[in-house]
Amino acid sequence: MRAGILALVVLALGTFFGFTKENPFSNPYELNAIFDTANRLQERSPVRIAGVNVGKVTGVEPLGDGSGKARVTMEIDESGLPIRQDAELKIRSRLFLEGNYFVDLHPGRPGSPELDSGATVGPAQTSAPVQYLQLLTVLQTETRADLQRLLKEYSDALRGPGARGFNQAVKHWEEAWRTTSQVSDAYLGHREHDLSRLLDGQARVYGALSSNERALMKLVTDLNDTVSGFARQENNLRAAIPELRDVLREGRPALASLDTALPEIRAFARDALPGARSSKATLDAQLPFIGQARRLVSREELGGLATRLRRTVPFLVALNRGTAGTLEQNRALASCQNNVLLPFATEPIPDPDFDWHTGEPWFEESPRAFVGLAGESRIADANSPMFRVLGGGGPTTIVSTPKTMDGPIYGQTLVPLDGVRPVVPTRRPVFRPDVPCETQEPPDLHAAGGPADQQVEARADRPPTARERAAREDVYERLRTFVERSRKGLPARDPLTYFPELHE
Repeated sequence: MRAGILALVVLALGTFFGFTKENPFSNPYELNAIFDTANRLQERSPVRIAGVNVGKVTGVEPLGDGSGKARVTMEIDESGLPIRQDAELKIRSRLFLEGNYFVDLHPGRPGSPELDSGATVGPAQTSAPVQYLQLLTVLQTETRADLQRLLKEYSDALRGPGARGFNQAVKHWEEAWRTTSQVSDAYLGHREHDLSRLLDGQARVYGALSSNERALMKLVTDLNDTVSGFARQENNLRAAIPELRDVLREGRPALASLDTALPEIRAFARDALPGARSSKATLDAQLPFIGQARRLVSREELGGLATRLRRTVPFLVALNRGTAGTLEQNRALASCQNNVLLPFATEPIPDPDFDWHTGEPWFEESPRAFVGLAGESRIADANSPMFRVLGGGGPTTIVSTPKTMDGPIYGQTLVPLDGVRPVVPTRRPVFRPDVPCETQEPPDLHAAGGPADQQVEARADRPPTARERAAREDVYERLRTFVERSRKGLPARDPLTYFPELHE
C-alpha cells in the first residue's frame, strides 16, 4: 500500500516537473528592474540578449509608492551571465506598435563591475516602448499642422524646378556616400573602446539635456525661432545656397589639410590629457575668483567707473597728442645739453699767460664767483645792508672806452698791464635762432690775446732809478708768489696790504 502511494507521488511530481520544466534543485540568477511602465508585459515573457533568449520574466508588480512605476523580476540563464552594473533593459514589442512584449537586455560593458543575483537596476537604465496612444497624444493640432506644412513644402520642392534639382543631385550621391562611409568608419575608432567612450560621452550629453526639461524646451523654442527666421528670409536663403557650393569647393583643400594635421593634434591631445585632468583643481579654485571678478565689473563697481572714464578718454587723447610736441622740445633740449652745453662746460680753458691757471674747466672756475656774491650784503642792521668794497690803487692809470658807455672808464693798477685776453671782437657773433641748438658747434675757448687798453703811468720828470725799477719788479714778483702759494694752500702774505719798499 505504502509503495503504491509513494509511486503515485513520484509519478505526479515527475509529470509536473516534466510539463513545467521546473528544477527544484537549481538556484537560478535573479535580476530586478524598475520601469516607468511595464505596458502589458506578462510573466514568462522572454528576456533576450541580441535576439537570443537568455531568461524569462517571473514577476511584474507595481512599485507601490504612487509613482506608477513597476518592478519586473527576471530569471537569467547561465548563457546570459554576467550582468554588469551599467546594464540597460528595454521593453520591446514583438509586433509593430502593439503586440506581445519581451525584455531586451544589454548586459553592460566588460570593464564594469558585475551585479549579484537579486540586484535591482534603476529606472535611469530602463525604458519602455512608445504606445500608439502616446503617439497620438504627441500629434496635437499644432504638431499635425506642422507635419502637414512639412509634407506640403516637401511636395512643392519635388515639383517643377525642385524635382530637376533633386535629379541633378543624384550624380553627387556616389561621392557623398563614399565620404559618409569614411565618416562612419571613423566613428568605429582606431583603438579598443573608442566607440564605447564616444557613446558614453553622448549619453552624458543627452542625459544632461533630458535632466533639465526647461532648458531643453528653451532650446527647442530657440531652434524653432531660428528655423522661422530662415523661412522668412527665403529669397536670401535661396541666394546663399549657390554660395555654399563655392564654400564647399574651396573648403575641401582646407579639410584635407585638417585631416593631415589630425594625427599630430591627436598626439597633442593625448599628451595634454594628463595636464587637463590635473587642471581640475586649479579650475575649481578659480571659480570663486571669477565670481568676485564678475561682481567687480558690474555697473556698481568698475562698470560705473568705465562709464565715467569714457567721458575722460577724449581729453586724454588730446593730452597725448599735445604731449608729443612737448616731448619733442624736451628731446631737443636734452640733445642741446649733451651736444653743446656739456662739452663747453667740461672742456679745459687754455690760459697761456698764467701756467698755474691753464687747463681748468668752466664748471670748476665759474662757481668761485658765487662765493663773493653770496657774501655781498649778507650783514645788515636796522638801517640798511652793509656792503664790503675792496679798493685798490697804484701809479698806473687804465683808460677804457666801452662802446656801451658814453665816456671812458678809469682805473688804477700797481703795475702796467702786459695785455688782455680775450680781445674785444670786431663784431658780435651771429645769432641764428633758425638753426637748432643741438646742431650748433660748442663755443671755442681758445681766445686770442692782444694789447691792453690805453694806460698812463704816473712818474717824476726824472727817469726811475735802478733801485726803483728793481722794487717794482720785486713787487710784481711778490704778487705772483702770493697768488701761487694761495692756490696751493700754503701760507702767504698779501703784498697789497703793505709794501715796505714803497715807504722808504
